[in-house]
Amino acid sequence: MIKTMFFVIALSSLFIGCSTKDEQSQLAGSDKDEHGCIGSAGYAWCISTQQCERPWELAQKEGFENSDKAFSAFCKN
Repeated sequence: MIKTMFFVIALSSLFIGCSTKDEQSQLAGSDKDEHGCIGSAGYAWCISTQQCERPWELAQKEGFENSDKAFSAFCKN
């Protein structure tokens, strides 16, 4: 029983330690752009507001159509 537990723990440690830097850089939220906006979370830089915005939230807040074209026009991107 103790040998089995030791084997499982050793094997688990081996798998945990095998992650590469490429895998770590592809973690969710690690895709920040030059402004610090996290694209995988839906954020994009808006020049007009000078901050990261979710296009659909900004469209609702500011009253424009929820589309890429309208977001780009509002944010002057």
